[in-house]
Amino acid sequence: MLLVDEIVSENEDSIVCRKTFRADEFFFQGHFPDSPIVPGVIQCECCLQAGAVLLAGRGGDVVADAVPVATRMDSVKFKKMIRPGDTVEIEAKLNEQVSNAFYMTGKLTIGGKLATRLDFCCSMSSPAAKPEGSAS
Repeated sequence: MLLVDEIVSENEDSIVCRKTFRADEFFFQGHFPDSPIVPGVIQCECCLQAGAVLLAGRGGDVVADAVPVATRMDSVKFKKMIRPGDTVEIEAKLNEQVSNAFYMTGKLTIGGKLATRLDFCCSMSSPAAKPEGSAS
């Protein structure tokens, strides 16, 4: 499930992406049927995916042939409800790198107003080898 529609801007330590939530997104069916809002975990995942795109663009030995895996989320705050049809700007900013751990801050804004904020960490993990005889 891709939660980034486009990259708006990017530099070495931050990225801004955009996502428009369509009314037919699967998670609106149960959250909540009569008054749909984007679940908090989906909002967090938007930031994590933007962070992954940022890290993929950095290259280097730590990032090459590895995938970012979320290892921590802290200080998550939901300030504004996000509804079907809303377009959010997703910002992920790299605060610190310690070995293969990347400490980041994520924000979702709607019309310039803060909707969600979180601190998170991703560690780079090498993809698991496929079992012998499995399809490629």
